[in-house]
Amino acid sequence: MPLPPGKTVPMNERPTNEIRLSVVIPTYNKAMRIAATLGSIASYLSKKPFASEIVVVDDGSADGTADAARAALASYAGGIGSKVIRREENRGKGAAVKEGVLAAAGAAVLFTDDDLSTPIEECDKLLAALEAGADAAIGSRALAASEIRVRQRRPREWMGKAFNLLVRLLLIKGYPDTQCGFKAFRRETARSVFSRLRTEGFAFDVEVLVLCRELGYRVAQIPVVWSDERPSRVRILRGSWGMLRELGRIRRVYGPVRRGA
Repeated sequence: MPLPPGKTVPMNERPTNEIRLSVVIPTYNKAMRIAATLGSIASYLSKKPFASEIVVVDDGSADGTADAARAALASYAGGIGSKVIRREENRGKGAAVKEGVLAAAGAAVLFTDDDLSTPIEECDKLLAALEAGADAAIGSRALAASEIRVRQRRPREWMGKAFNLLVRLLLIKGYPDTQCGFKAFRRETARSVFSRLRTEGFAFDVEVLVLCRELGYRVAQIPVVWSDERPSRVRILRGSWGMLRELGRIRRVYGPVRRGA
């Protein structure tokens, strides 16, 4: 359940051995790219005054992504722990994020896309929201202060807007952007929410926010910098149909639309 008022996630206290931040990266067939992503994240974490860890979840890649991630992480030191989880079959982004979040040990848990379409430095904003008392902090591309440096192609942007409209009509109001792959949680919040998560595909973010609502967690929406990193793994027609089916299942489980936390 939510932390008592005034209880925060301390990120700037004196250094201890306790892991303060876990960064979870779900990935699939990114052997040629994952080292650069992990290098950026490790560089960011190495400048922090607290212990941290990187958790990579390879969702059944066929190109040696897990091995590439292990090789990259082996070269980093300085208070950054690491885990690489290799799934035998491709189950979907939601399933990968769930496994990574539940394996994370940090007082705060961030998951981010493997292309870093939101720069890892934006994590500072989300951590500040957790420190201020939020149970979860989600990056949003749809707020007035958000900075979109490279827009999606128009068909994909239109599909995203249509999807969000359906989310607001069918499931949960108050979130103009549910799908930004940059979200942070207190450890207790993360475990409570993700242990209940059932959606294995790309619509899992919606169920995460519905669960936050059902469990009474406080969610802060944070404007972030974002750039479209092409190509995307989401195929417009096939991916959209799968996400629509997932929305239908989420509605059957949790009922009609209500406002978010």
